[in-house]
Amino acid sequence: MSNDLSPGFVDPVADAQSCFRAVLDAMARPGKTHTVSGIFAPAPLCNAAAAVLLTLADHETPLWLDPAVAEARTWIGFHTGAPIVSAAQAMFAIGLALPDLAALQDGSDEMPETSATVILQLASLTAGQQYLLEGPGWREPRLVTIDGLPRDFVSIWQRNRALYPRGIDLILCAGDRLAALPRGVSIREA
Repeated sequence: MSNDLSPGFVDPVADAQSCFRAVLDAMARPGKTHTVSGIFAPAPLCNAAAAVLLTLADHETPLWLDPAVAEARTWIGFHTGAPIVSAAQAMFAIGLALPDLAALQDGSDEMPETSATVILQLASLTAGQQYLLEGPGWREPRLVTIDGLPRDFVSIWQRNRALYPRGIDLILCAGDRLAALPRGVSIREA
């Protein structure tokens, strides 16, 4: 494990606000990509995953770390103060691979907002498998291309979506780009 305490955001307030707006817009417009800037991400995190983590996690948000992210644990702890917990206790999870969604909190019908959000680092948001996203109020499906999801992702997502209004939200990160897949979105292979 590295003891990297390198800087986080170049301008902590402005960069965190910019990233927060990007995450909100990504959740409102599933599949649309946004670019983040002003971040110094430690290995193995990409800039987008590090920016989202610094923007959303703090000392009140229990965080699960994929073991593959362990090298950045000191940096994450220093910049967020988030308590590191088991998957079942996490409000946020960060992974270099899709964690078992069934192991995470999926909220309740009365309090769906208590579900976990996964910050998932991927190889690309511009190359790879193509998916069609559909949702309530959409005029037409949105085509997205994602590299790094498991082969059976569509069936995993169908099980997650069946829990709606409960379920897990995903924030997808690759390089300096992010996109989101809120739990209510329908996904199929293109």
